Amino acid sequence: KTFCLTMFVPSAGMYDVMVGMRADAASGVAPSTYIKLTRNPETSMKRRQTLFHLLALAGIAALPARAQDKGSIKPLTKPPAEWKKLLPADRFHVLFEEGTEPPGSSALNGEKRAGTFVCAACNLPLFDSAKKYESGTGWPSFWEPISGALGQKKDFKLILPRSEYHCVRCGGHQGHVFTDGPKPSGLRYCNNGLALAFVPKGEALPTLRT
Repeated sequence: KTFCLTMFVPSAGMYDVMVGMRADAASGVAPSTYIKLTRNPETSMKRRQTLFHLLALAGIAALPARAQDKGSIKPLTKPPAEWKKLLPADRFHVLFEEGTEPPGSSALNGEKRAGTFVCAACNLPLFDSAKKYESGTGWPSFWEPISGALGQKKDFKLILPRSEYHCVRCGGHQGHVFTDGPKPSGLRYCNNGLALAFVPKGEALPTLRT
């Protein structure tokens, strides 16, 4: 008669280990041991989730780190010290120190009127209200900017690369763009409300600041 004794050894790795001993009472042969590896389903799931997040980050990193289409917009040369004199401290921090306002703190997040969102520093039109949507993030979000209004660069402040975007005219920081937005662009321009000003439809756009 054959006797088997098996012990299951869970592991934090990709495989669990099963150790066993087998003996045949009639044969007189010394007992033998065996080891069997079984895939750890929990670890496999974690590996798949990690791979998914890495692929998503790779998609963000693949966004072009350049101005989209400067066209005829001439860059405005003004040192940060001058902007600091012109802007409230909280706006200056976001626009020229690349700060981030708390989520849900901007009234522009809930702005639903037709109109244009302009750079809070130099007044360049950046987004049309028709391209704004509710992302649920707590920040004003858009799926497409006005053509030629934004520039992009890589941001490594959180170690992993992100695509930062800014006003192409004054260089004021606006936010970051992600690849989880709605169709047709599939992009989410996540903007600081402090970096924007809203001009309702029918009102004249402000003169570009020099």
